[in-house]
Amino acid sequence: MDIRALKLYLHLCDSLHFGKTAQQTHVSPSTLSRALQRLEEEVGCKLFERDNRSVSITHAGNEFKQFAEHTLAEWLSLKSRIDPDQPLLHGRINLYCSVTAAYSHLPALLDRFRREHPHVEITLNTGDAANAVEEIQHNRADMAIIALPDSLPSSLHFEEIGQVPLHLYAPTIKCQAQSMIKQQPIDWAQLPFIVPDHGPGRRRADNWFKAMGFKPNIYAQVSGQEAITSMVALGCGVSISPEVVVENSPVRERLQRLESPQKIAPFQLGCCCKEKRTQEPILKAFLEVI
Repeated sequence: MDIRALKLYLHLCDSLHFGKTAQQTHVSPSTLSRALQRLEEEVGCKLFERDNRSVSITHAGNEFKQFAEHTLAEWLSLKSRIDPDQPLLHGRINLYCSVTAAYSHLPALLDRFRREHPHVEITLNTGDAANAVEEIQHNRADMAIIALPDSLPSSLHFEEIGQVPLHLYAPTIKCQAQSMIKQQPIDWAQLPFIVPDHGPGRRRADNWFKAMGFKPNIYAQVSGQEAITSMVALGCGVSISPEVVVENSPVRERLQRLESPQKIAPFQLGCCCKEKRTQEPILKAFLEVI
């Protein structure tokens, strides 16, 4: 079976988007479609359900994914045994991201990286995403998933992996904040706000307050978007939070989204490392899977 086709297939399993897989694997959409068609003909059944708007993996597709992962791992192992001197990457990469990013974005990146470079050891530290740039600058992490700050130091390299919408969120439980949002019009200046203590999230909040033209009633300044979401769920106030954080939170059913009178710019999410290290073999390889 064609190893290159298996790699394309596994990438599509991660992205569930023909356009993204074609672009990121440097093949034409028609080449990708033909590769998938040949695989389905060999397997004898459909691996994906697809229409003009979505792609999903079939039961057979999930079974074949396990086969493809095993086959690729065996192929790399065979190449290593046949030619021990070939340039397989060895070493360690230290990653840093928020707890939410560890659930939402990191698994797909690591799946692709580990398939190509199974001998690289991976370590992961989680914490406040607002501290990611500092972790890179102080060499406590080799690579971090960050929200692009308004001003990125020239010494750092940023590779975008997607956009994260931000919305206004309020508690659903009976509390002062919940009573206040039921009033029409909402008195935004009186609402208790829970905001990040620093970082891109805090700047998004400050820009929104400025655009709305009022001085906010800050109930609390908190480190970490996950902690902010929990405080909103407890009825302490309202927040401007990333959609992905709320959707991955165990308390998401206790939050409701509010319509914002002012547009809130999304985060540009990406991987960040020191510019001078982008040509180091392991970091270069990690950037290539994005």
